[in-house]
Amino acid sequence: MPETTPFRRVLVKLSGEALAAPDGYWLHPPTLAGLAEDIARTIEAGIEVALVVGGGNMIRGARISAAGFIDRATGDSLGMMATVMNSLALETALNATGVTARTMSAVSMPTICETYARQPALHHLDKGQVVVLAGGTGNPYFTTDTAAVLRAAELRCDAVLKATQVDGVYSADPKHDPTATRYDRITHDEAIARDLKVMDTAAFALARESRLSIVVGSVHAPSSITAILTGQSPSTHVVP
Repeated sequence: MPETTPFRRVLVKLSGEALAAPDGYWLHPPTLAGLAEDIARTIEAGIEVALVVGGGNMIRGARISAAGFIDRATGDSLGMMATVMNSLALETALNATGVTARTMSAVSMPTICETYARQPALHHLDKGQVVVLAGGTGNPYFTTDTAAVLRAAELRCDAVLKATQVDGVYSADPKHDPTATRYDRITHDEAIARDLKVMDTAAFALARESRLSIVVGSVHAPSSITAILTGQSPSTHVVP
């Protein structure tokens, strides 16, 4: 493991689907344990870590509202609660590895976890603790990608790592287009202009305004988070 890395503090964005079991159950304990061990190795490499986890393994507000079942604001509220459940599961897995982790939710649930506030979150990170940021932005109509960039900017992170299904940003979906090419480096302006789907436009725009780099790599690679951040695994850097 390299003794130094380009990053001091990183916000890692995980999809809810990354926690799901192969049979579709919302949580896969071996995967959860593996992610926690990976994050522990990242901390050993000298990187401070904050986490944002999506809730798509349980519910997506936009999807159920599009089906006409409930309105979008209510659907997004359900999604925020799903992220709290995922975050608490990840906090428990991290604590089991010996890493001190705290869940902080933008949606106040004081009997379950801390309510998110910037200064306490910075204090936890400065002490070397992992902060698991739940509840998205606390508002409907904003994705957890946007929440990840927002929290990264607030918490003085050097970059956002989006651990996704592929090893970087491609010109098209490589699962459906064999001619798709992977970018090693691309700017926020180029990502927005080309309508690349790795993050939503609002997240890219906020990252551009905040001069915040986004690193995109595969969550499926061995020691994926640590390997991406230490340059041992392929990734795409989206830069200002």
